[in-house]
Amino acid sequence: MIRVWAVIERDLRRFRRSPTLIALSVLMPLVQLIILGHAFGGKVRNLPIGLVDHDHGVPAIELREMFQAIAANAQTFEVEEYVDQAEAMRDLREGRIRALLEIPPEFSRRLVAGTSPRLALVQDNTDQFSSSALQASLGGLVEAFNRENRDGEPPSSAAVSLSIVELYPYVPYIQFLLPGMISLSIFASAMIGGGIIFIDDKNRGLHEGYLVTPISKFELILGFNLAGVFKAIVSGTVILVVGSLIAGLPDPLNFLRLGRALLIVIVTALALISLMFLLVVRVSDPLLPRALFGVLNVLMFFPSGAVYPVDAFPGWMQAIAAVNPFTYAVHGFKTLLLRDAGLTAVLPDIAVLLLFAIVTMGTATLLFRRTL
Repeated sequence: MIRVWAVIERDLRRFRRSPTLIALSVLMPLVQLIILGHAFGGKVRNLPIGLVDHDHGVPAIELREMFQAIAANAQTFEVEEYVDQAEAMRDLREGRIRALLEIPPEFSRRLVAGTSPRLALVQDNTDQFSSSALQASLGGLVEAFNRENRDGEPPSSAAVSLSIVELYPYVPYIQFLLPGMISLSIFASAMIGGGIIFIDDKNRGLHEGYLVTPISKFELILGFNLAGVFKAIVSGTVILVVGSLIAGLPDPLNFLRLGRALLIVIVTALALISLMFLLVVRVSDPLLPRALFGVLNVLMFFPSGAVYPVDAFPGWMQAIAAVNPFTYAVHGFKTLLLRDAGLTAVLPDIAVLLLFAIVTMGTATLLFRRTL
């Protein structure tokens, strides 16, 4: 037992010398509890929807006022009024709004005449959680409007109905998950091919050869980053193509769409690899990146909207999503793969990911030390 205790004592002393590893082993379950406990099942709020009024009659104005009142109180959606229907439809297809409610021409006249006019709700059905929440909220609005209309003077037997128009073919949950899985594959490649290999090479002394050359810190970090980016691009591209086939996307081998998505793969890989190097640039313990992998996976993947809409998160998780590169990668892939939008629709996502990569790579370069 003396020899066994010697082995135990050595391992415990080694563990004690890594306080960060001890903290992560304690904090990881708590992070998972907090993040996962708030990442599913929340009430969807503040969904941006458009409103186009083709009628402008008194009943239509009353309906719009009720619409604004429900938006202010229930906060399920936020209203943006449009004059141009074409502009509203373009914003809907590019993901800037989640639905479009149209009040048709002759709405007021048909209501007074008792011919039961219809409202059209055109929905972005790529997110079934948000679609269901909007249908329930606007269905309640129409019922309330009908009750108020029947109680008024003169009485009318007309009842307004809500017609649901889904903008895209049915989107099963496996297709909804695909953008998150592509982003996750890039993240795994960044963590393994970037952070973990970097630490392992440092501990095996392979970096000594770089340190005796005249190569600059920036060139060294850039070389490490680009090598990791190439590995992540391969992983992300494979999941992009094979995942599109498995998920049953319409026209899965559309080269134009795959080409746009490949651009998101590249900038996502660059952003995540740069983040990994920033996190491990001063680390020497080979166990720490492996412990970080579990924490970062929970902290970045679930608050990104990959499995449940960001609109249902509490405010503090939405703040995490706003600075999370995963969020913009997932949004970009969803816009291109599920909405089949053009490149202009994802330019904000590309810009954020590129800016994130520049900042993290620059910071990693400043922190890098040309010493063993």
